[in-house]
Amino acid sequence: MRFTDYKTFKTALGGRLLQAEVGKLAEQANGAVTIKYGDTVVLVTACMNKEPRANQDFFPLSCEYEEKMYAAGKIPGGFIRREGRASEKATLFARLMDRPLRPLFPTGFFNDVQVVATVLSIDHDCPAEVAAMIGSSIALSISDIPFAGPTGAVVMGLIDGRPIVNPTSEQKIKSDLTLTVSGTRDAIMMVEAGANEVSEDLILDALFAAHDEIIKIVDFVDSIVAEVGKEKLIFEAPQIPAAINERVRTAYTDRINEIIHTVERVNYRVHEQLTKETAKEAKEALATELAEQIAAGEGEPDVALAEKFIGQVISDLMVEEFRKMILNENKRPDGRTTTELRQIWCETGVLPRAHGSGLFKRGQTQVLSAVALAPLREAQTIDGIGEETSKRYMHHYNFPPYSVGETKPMRGPGRREIGHGALAERALIPVLPSEEEFPYAIRVVSETLSSNGSSSQGSVCGSTLALMDAGVPIKAPVSGIAMGLIQDEEDITKIAILTDIQGLEDHYGDMDFKVAGTENGITALQMDIKCHGLSRDILKTAINQAKVARLDILGFVKEEISEPRTDLSPYAPRIESIQIDPEDIGTIVGKGGKTINGIIAATGVKIDIDDTGLISIAATEPDGMQKAIQMIEMLLKEPEIGEVYEGTITGIKEFGAFVEILPGKEGLLHISEMAKTRVDRVEDILNMGDKVTVMVKGVDEKNGKISLSRKALL
Repeated sequence: MRFTDYKTFKTALGGRLLQAEVGKLAEQANGAVTIKYGDTVVLVTACMNKEPRANQDFFPLSCEYEEKMYAAGKIPGGFIRREGRASEKATLFARLMDRPLRPLFPTGFFNDVQVVATVLSIDHDCPAEVAAMIGSSIALSISDIPFAGPTGAVVMGLIDGRPIVNPTSEQKIKSDLTLTVSGTRDAIMMVEAGANEVSEDLILDALFAAHDEIIKIVDFVDSIVAEVGKEKLIFEAPQIPAAINERVRTAYTDRINEIIHTVERVNYRVHEQLTKETAKEAKEALATELAEQIAAGEGEPDVALAEKFIGQVISDLMVEEFRKMILNENKRPDGRTTTELRQIWCETGVLPRAHGSGLFKRGQTQVLSAVALAPLREAQTIDGIGEETSKRYMHHYNFPPYSVGETKPMRGPGRREIGHGALAERALIPVLPSEEEFPYAIRVVSETLSSNGSSSQGSVCGSTLALMDAGVPIKAPVSGIAMGLIQDEEDITKIAILTDIQGLEDHYGDMDFKVAGTENGITALQMDIKCHGLSRDILKTAINQAKVARLDILGFVKEEISEPRTDLSPYAPRIESIQIDPEDIGTIVGKGGKTINGIIAATGVKIDIDDTGLISIAATEPDGMQKAIQMIEMLLKEPEIGEVYEGTITGIKEFGAFVEILPGKEGLLHISEMAKTRVDRVEDILNMGDKVTVMVKGVDEKNGKISLSRKALL
C-alpha cells in the first residue's frame, strides 16, 4: 500500500519544473520539504529546541548542506568508503543557506535552530544549492519556528549580455557570470558572484532580473504556507524597563558620544572593550540604586536582570550614536570622509624561498600572500558529487586569533576561512593564464596578520601582488574593496554609502558589499544586506563608488609591481608543455609505462600527460628538460629512408636482430645487412644489448615495419 497522505506543490523555475513535497519525509521535524528540480532531489528539514540554553546570549542558527555520494551514483574515496567531513563546496553552499535566513529571526530569540539540506539525487542542469536554499525557506516557513520569511533564491548566468535563470551545465561553460541571489519579496538579502570582468551595469541588470524571479518564488512559498503551514510560536523579546532605559540614557549618552568621537583609529576590538568598560561602570554606579526600588511602585528589582538590561541599553546607545554621527555629521570614527580609503602600503618579494609573495596593508588590515608553483599533477583532486573533479588553482585563507589581538584554540579552517578563500579564488580565476600558456598548478595562501575590516579583499590585493611577483602571467591585476551602508530607520531615503569599511562599520552598518575586479570589470562580488528595500539607484551608487576605490587601489598595486615578472623564482620548477595527437599518447607512455618511466629515469624530470595530449614536463635542471623534450620528439618522429641511428639490440633471431632505434620503435637488421661479408650466425658479430649504428633502408607503408642496414655504413 503506497503512502499518499502528503501534498505536492508545483511551479516553473528557469523553464523547468520545481516540485515541493510536504508531509512525505522526515515527519518529526518542525518543518520538512522535499524539493525536486529536474532529477535533483533535496530533503530540507528545520528543527528548533523548545527552550534556549542556560545563559545563552546569541542566536545559535546552524545550516548544514549534506552531500551524499550516491546522489551522483558514486562510492566515496578513501579507506573507509563513506562520507566524512563536509567538502569545501558543501561548506560554501551551507553559507549560502545561512546568510539570507539569519537576519529574519526575531531579535532576542536564542533557541537553537538547525536547518539541514540533504542532497539525495543530483542533476547538474538543476542546481542543488538553489533547491536547498528554496527548501530551507519552505521548511522554516511552514514550521512553528518564528521566522520572518519566506525567501527565494536563484543562480543567474550571463550569455551575450543576456541574464539566464539557473543556467544548465552547457550554459555555465559559456556564461560570463555565476551570480547567486537570495532575498525576500521586498529586498535582496544576499549576493555571491564570480564574473569574467563584467561591467557594473550588467551586474545590476542580472541582480534585479534575479529579484523578479525571487518574488515569484516567494509567492509560491506563501501558497504552500497558506495550505500546510503551522501556527507560529509567539515570541516576545524581554522589554527593557522604562526606568532603567531612561536612567542609563540620561547618565551615559554623553560618555558614549565621547567614546565614538574621540577614539582615534578605533577598531572593533578596542570599541568592544570600551563598551564593556562603560557597561561595567554603569552597573557599578547604579548598583546601590538597584538594591532599592528602581522607580516608585515597581517593587523590589531583579538585580541580575537589571544588570543585563543595562548592558543592552549601553549597546543600543552605541549603535544609535554611531549611526547618527555618520548620517547627521558625515563623520566616521577615524575621521575619513565616506569615499576615502585608508592608508595603503604594498610590498613584493617578502619571502625569499616562496615562489612569489606580496604584502598588502590597508589601515589596520594586513595580509601576506604567498605563491607555490608545482606540476599539474599536484592539482587538487575533488571527490564530490559536482562536475568538477580537479582544481588547478587553489586559494587558501587563514585568520589566526592574533590578527584581532585575541587568544583561542587554533584548529583547522572554519566556514569563515573557507568562504573568504573561495571569494578571493573567484576574484582571481578570470585573469589566470590557461594551462597551455602556463602549465602549472598554483596555490596561494593568504595569511591575515592584522584585521580591521575586509581582510578577504586584502587577500585579493595581496595575492595579485604575489602572483605577479611569482611571474604568473595574469591578464590584469585585480583589487578588491568592501563597501558599507548606513540607512536611517525612519527615513529610508537618508543614507550614507561608505568606502573601505572597518570592522566597526561592518558590525553596526546595514550592508557588507565586497567588490573585486580589474580595470575592465568585476570578477567577484559578495553582498549581505540587513536593511530592507535597497533601490537600484542605491546599489548603482554603491557599485560605482566601489569601482572608483578599486581603481585607486590598483594604482598602489601598480606602483609596487606594474606587470608580472619575466623570470620565475630560482626555487620554482621549470615547466614546458608539448601538444601531441591524443592517438600518440600510447607511444609516449609505452607498455606498462615503460617508455615514459625510461625518459623520467634518464633525465630526472616529472612528466604529466592529460587526455587531450598535452604533455607537461617539470624540471629543476635545464639540461634534463631539453633532453626529455628531445626524447619525446624522437618518439613521435617517423623514421625516413637514409636516416642513421645508434640503436640497441633488443632481440636476436636466426634471420637477424631487432634494433631499438628510438624509444618504443624497433627495426629489423637482417643477417644479410650486418656486414660486407657473409654472416653465418648473428651472435658472431652482435649480442643482446650491444649498441649498433644502422641506417634506415626501408619503411613498409602498410604496416610501418622498418628495415635496417649496417652494411650500408661500412
